[in-house]
Amino acid sequence: MSEPQHPRDRAAWTIVAHREIVAKLRDKAFLFSTGMMLLVITVALILQAVLGNRAHHYTVATTSSAQSVVAQVAAAATAQDAKTTVTPMVVTDDTAAKAALTSGDADAWLHRTATGWALTAKSDPDAGLLTVVSEVVRQDVLAANAAAAGTTVEALTRGSVVVPEALDTSGAAGTLRTVLGFVFAFLFYISALLFGVQLAQSVLEEKQSRIVEIIATSIPLRQLLAGKIAGNTALAFAQMTLYAGIGVIGLSFTSYGRYLSDVGGPIVWFLVFFVAGFAALACLWAVAGALASRSEDLQATTTPLTTIVMAIFFGSLMAKGTVATVLSFVPPISAVAMPMRLAGGGVAWWQPAVALLLLVVFAVLILRVGERLYRRSLLQTRGRVGIRQAWTAQE
Repeated sequence: MSEPQHPRDRAAWTIVAHREIVAKLRDKAFLFSTGMMLLVITVALILQAVLGNRAHHYTVATTSSAQSVVAQVAAAATAQDAKTTVTPMVVTDDTAAKAALTSGDADAWLHRTATGWALTAKSDPDAGLLTVVSEVVRQDVLAANAAAAGTTVEALTRGSVVVPEALDTSGAAGTLRTVLGFVFAFLFYISALLFGVQLAQSVLEEKQSRIVEIIATSIPLRQLLAGKIAGNTALAFAQMTLYAGIGVIGLSFTSYGRYLSDVGGPIVWFLVFFVAGFAALACLWAVAGALASRSEDLQATTTPLTTIVMAIFFGSLMAKGTVATVLSFVPPISAVAMPMRLAGGGVAWWQPAVALLLLVVFAVLILRVGERLYRRSLLQTRGRVGIRQAWTAQE
């Protein structure tokens, strides 16, 4: 038997949603957890910005015969990175150069050998310095050899330039995409778990205190469920948007700032997928709370959902290749798996559209099934209600 509809029913769910939002915003635990997450994100980005913008100073020992090469190294290093400086230290001989390295007065020693050039350090030469020195020495030797052969460096090196390309996620941009994918999975996991458990507990508390029986005389239970889902989804979305906004602003001050245009699209897609996936899970969490009659029952009714959320998290992180592609279309794991693939790049435009459509269809089905289970179990207080019992119960 369906519940009677009244003109005021259309606005009933908005009242419930407003109550859910206000209650959460007054919850010190919720505000504290949100603040702590923002603090963690901010500190991580500050550390990245500080480390990424750290200046590098190198003192390179050399004899007078190689002084001109070290001067070229200094100019090339500053041209590549304004925060990198190389200071030549002219020494009398090899013994003085080794003494400078041992004492720490010099970071490296550039000198000729029987077969070419060597960059010597107390332990291993710094990779950044070695790269600059290698390029300068190569150009200097090429110029000398070209002059001896009666030609030019351009003629010798014509067609030898290799343009770097990547099929995998190597490099700074790839590192950012990999980290971004992990962040997507982690934030969805934390949000779905924390909001979900609190939602289930809230439903159980209303059921135990019999307040829900009073509410049921004023508004239909489906409106109550809709308001709870809408309120919690809106809060979770606002929280994710806040985290994403702080993250984007912070990244703009780091060395990864130039790659933000590449990850902006995946972030937007993640927020869209998040809403559909979270709404479906929120409905199931509310059902878990309605099936329980005591606090002791809640662990049993929420365990399947906890398992699902963990499967989404670990499955999306561990899946690779074809498996990851398939899972990105399978709800509800697609709520995380598809944004992670988008963060990695190389995904055709129609794939997220199809995955989102499937996720929305899944969410609608879950909402319809969950609404029936919720209505038929919420007012039953004689012990824990089984899913089959709730499905076949009379309203």
